[in-house]
Formats: sequence, structure tokens, C-alpha cells
Amino acid sequence: MEFEIGPAGPGDAGPILTVQRAAYVAEAQLYGDPFIAPLVESLEQVRAAVTDAGTVMLAATAGGRVIGAVRGRVQERTCLVGRLVVAPDAQRAGVGRALMTALEEAVAGRADACVLFTGHLSDANLRLYRRLGYTETRRERLAAHLTLVHLRKPLVAGAVAP
Repeated sequence: MEFEIGPAGPGDAGPILTVQRAAYVAEAQLYGDPFIAPLVESLEQVRAAVTDAGTVMLAATAGGRVIGAVRGRVQERTCLVGRLVVAPDAQRAGVGRALMTALEEAVAGRADACVLFTGHLSDANLRLYRRLGYTETRRERLAAHLTLVHLRKPLVAGAVAP
């Protein structure tokens, strides 16, 4: 699959939200929770993230269609990565890996590390992040059905995982 990655614009908010909801349905089913944050986030909230000068929002497009997105926010030399999403029909084609690599490159001069979290049952996510060089730093039990796995990757300006 051929795709391009670039900065998301205000017009991408709706398509990003659509991809986000489609991507997180499987997570909601996995954890038995239809009210996870990415599924209840509003269009206005996504639009605010896209237009926030402090947020790096990248979108992957194929044939003019948004097929993935990721966002990051640098705070005190650490990039907080959030909402890596890939449309279900575009998963396992390298889109998520490419988005993460592009985000790391985009913040490398301003951040010394990237941090993120995912659910303990999200095996595909954990595999991807580990392959990209992220290591587990801690686990945080939020509820009987959910433990967050926190991961971190040091960044060296100009050097990103292949």
C-alpha cells in the first residue's frame, strides 16, 4: 500500500475522528468498555488538537483518504504520544510504524524521549511499540479490566529506529 505522511490540517479533523473511532472499536470490544476516551472524543476536541500549535498531528493518506494519524505534545523535553490510529482496512501495512517514525523525527530536536501507554491486552500495539524501541517503564491498574502499560523510547536527534 502506498501512502504519504504529512501534517494534519483543520480539514482533516473529521476524517481523523472517523479513522480513530473505527480503529478503537476493537480496543473497546477487547476491554468490554464502549466509553474509552478515543471513542467519546468529539469533533471539536480533535479539531482543537489539530490546530493547537503545541501539538504535532500527523496524518497518513492514501488516494486522498486519511488512513491513519498520530499526535504528540512536547512537555519538558518529553513527547507525549497519543492516539496512534490506523483504519482497519489499512492495518498491518506499515502505516502505524511510519507514523510513529515520522512523529519521532518531527520532535527529535525538541524532545529527548517519547512516552506513551496502551492497554495490557493490546498485544499488537505492544509488539509494534517494542519493535520500534519502546521499553516498558511501569504498569498502572485503572480498573479490574484495564491495566495501562507505560512505555518510553529515548530519542537521539537524527537517529530513529528503522
